[in-house]
Amino acid sequence: MDILKIDGLNKRYGEQPALTDVDLAVPEGGVFGLLGPNGAGKTTLIRIINQIIDGDSGAVYLKGEPLSPKHIKSIGYLPEERGLYKRMKVGDQLIYFARLKGLSGYDAKTKVSGWLKKLDIQAWSEKKIEDLSKGMAQKVQFIATVIHDPEILILDEPFSGFDPVNAEVIKNEMLALKEKGTTVMLSTHRMESVELLCDHIAMINKSHKVLDGPLSQIKEQSRSNVFKVKFQGSDIILPERCFNRKLAYGITSFEVKLDSDSPNDLLREMMGYGEVVGFEERLPTIEEIFIQKVKDNEQ
Repeated sequence: MDILKIDGLNKRYGEQPALTDVDLAVPEGGVFGLLGPNGAGKTTLIRIINQIIDGDSGAVYLKGEPLSPKHIKSIGYLPEERGLYKRMKVGDQLIYFARLKGLSGYDAKTKVSGWLKKLDIQAWSEKKIEDLSKGMAQKVQFIATVIHDPEILILDEPFSGFDPVNAEVIKNEMLALKEKGTTVMLSTHRMESVELLCDHIAMINKSHKVLDGPLSQIKEQSRSNVFKVKFQGSDIILPERCFNRKLAYGITSFEVKLDSDSPNDLLREMMGYGEVVGFEERLPTIEEIFIQKVKDNEQ
């Protein structure tokens, strides 16, 4: 089932198109990666979903219903540009945001206390935002985003400003929320995060959707029939079609493109050159697919 559906969405700023006939379906209960270079239209799409701005035409549906103000409580939104009140205490601010999302005073205090304990930041409750580091403030912003148990969580560059340790903490919390049934929509330029976290991705470039589908399926469709081979030893004489040759710790590795032969035929051929200690197909990374799609769209 799709929790979010977008049909023929269009948005222009003057003569500049931001979204052009965008169709999108976000499956319920997974991590959905929204990709694209700067200026592609991702932020515009996110703002329309959050009802910050309106589209010019097209429709957005949440759980099968046309998007309306009542759905705001079902969405958690972490913008790339954070929005905390700098002179307000952390605990008071989180309770305030929880109340805005419809929680009672008691439930708000209980939730805030639970999240501060979960992220091990109880000692920050009486501190003002202006007294916190950027990473600390990011944690507070994350709590404010999830405090009301949203059904869909939209995260725009959620790891920005975090050191590796705290980035790992937020990543684990995202996955825990996913396990509980929350749908996560992730917009990021960190392709390694997409590779690790996302079940489904879509890419927007120059206002158009140019890629959409399950991550595994997209990688499968982008196969280039390149195999990575490793040999024991350094004095290996290889055929001309081998490339990206490297030597490390007495192992010679290289890549070779599969032409008309089968993988088994290729392996037998390679075994004629020496002792093969590694042989595997090299699937393209999401970063490579991303770069290639942008290049294709510019032609």
